Amino acid sequence: MKNLYFLFLSLLFFSCSSTVDSTNNQVPEDPKLTYLALGDSYTIGESVMETERWPVQLAEQLRDRGYKMAAPKIIAKTGWTTEDLLRGMENELNIQRDFDLVSILIGVNNQYQGKLISEYEEDLRTIFRKAVNHSKTMEKGVFAVSIPDYGYTPFGSANQEEVSAEIDKFNEVFRRVADEFEVPFYNITPISREAKENPELVASDGLHPNELMYQLWVDQIVNQVAEKLP
Repeated sequence: MKNLYFLFLSLLFFSCSSTVDSTNNQVPEDPKLTYLALGDSYTIGESVMETERWPVQLAEQLRDRGYKMAAPKIIAKTGWTTEDLLRGMENELNIQRDFDLVSILIGVNNQYQGKLISEYEEDLRTIFRKAVNHSKTMEKGVFAVSIPDYGYTPFGSANQEEVSAEIDKFNEVFRRVADEFEVPFYNITPISREAKENPELVASDGLHPNELMYQLWVDQIVNQVAEKLP
């Protein structure tokens, strides 16, 4: 049974998603503000509808506040490590600064695949440099969102202590690199740990957040993100 558990968990982490421009019916006809979301399954919204992804929810909440946000451009796939994200950025982006907001959430698959944390740190610095380069206001337009803790989900619970300890170590590196680039680091990991007591925050796959948890993330960060916009 344990081998079957890890096989199924692997399939969930490595299932296919796509790099997309997310759209919904609320995008204004003349959007002025652009948003680039960089990441993995959490950013592409594995197991939730397109409108329920947290970058899409964030853009919608900003529109409710009067900001004319375009649909987010999302560069993310389920299973991506930092190395994969760098390749995706290379393939999808030009060199000019063309986004009002850029978010970074990456690292869970580095941890899950047993990648060296030193490699994660090196890749992360490159991702931050590129993110700043694609921000119209450089570091002022960039923000980082911490890695959620899947140890508190049904499929991670068997190894919760080990997973949580490793996620904390990766987040320590993530926060330190964000500080080096003078980019705010928004810690949503405590919200992800509420899933143990509140299973209604977990998607049907038993691993990823659902739209309710993503909404909690957005509720926590939207005021600070709005301050980054003109």
